[in-house]
Amino acid sequence: MSDAIALFAIRLICGMAFMLCVMPRRDVATAYFRILLLVTLGLAVLFSMSYPPGLWPGIAVAVVSFVGSVLWLLERRRGGALAIALVFGIALVELLRMAPREGRAEGPGGLWLTELSALAAAGTLGAAMTGMLLGHRYLTAPGMPLAPLYRLNYALGAAGLVRLVASGIALALGYRAVTDPTYQSWLALRWFAGIGGPLVACLMVHRILRYRNTQSATGVLFVAVILTFIGELTADLLLRAVKIPF
Repeated sequence: MSDAIALFAIRLICGMAFMLCVMPRRDVATAYFRILLLVTLGLAVLFSMSYPPGLWPGIAVAVVSFVGSVLWLLERRRGGALAIALVFGIALVELLRMAPREGRAEGPGGLWLTELSALAAAGTLGAAMTGMLLGHRYLTAPGMPLAPLYRLNYALGAAGLVRLVASGIALALGYRAVTDPTYQSWLALRWFAGIGGPLVACLMVHRILRYRNTQSATGVLFVAVILTFIGELTADLLLRAVKIPF
């Protein structure tokens, strides 16, 4: 169970850091990035505590996140951006190392499919979380441009599509392994919540933002966060049970 928590934490760290790297940062207040780095700091501590082989990478992410949060507090955007990139790099390396160790798909191509699934999961989790937290910034800064929120919403849609492709390949290759009724119910939950949910949320947010209704968009993104959490945790259960990265 602790390994599952650690895998979830490192995916979320990796996804959040990547989204912070690709989003337009100029129009967003520095407090947002400081808070997000504090979130990755907490997740890194959770990762280190629940996964002993990842102690030092987790400590490294925590230290860089703390230093980055201080840099953003001091309005040092260039240094803060470098800290975000370092967090992403460390988390990405650890995620790719951990994915095959904690649950590798069986059969030809199992390793690349497992890694693709892990990266797609990180992207979906990170886009939903960073988008939802950015939406809350509009409550205190309603005049902030919508470009950053649009970018994160597009990233959520792109990550969701990659997740759909990866899970579709896994389903085509391994659907015969899901014979138990319990596993079938997990698979249905995984697809409806973890794959269909974020894509529907992305479309809804895109239409809502046409009217600059950031409060409603944030509410939809909050639902997307819950759905991605449910979907990815269910997918991890299936991976450990049947060795297929649904």
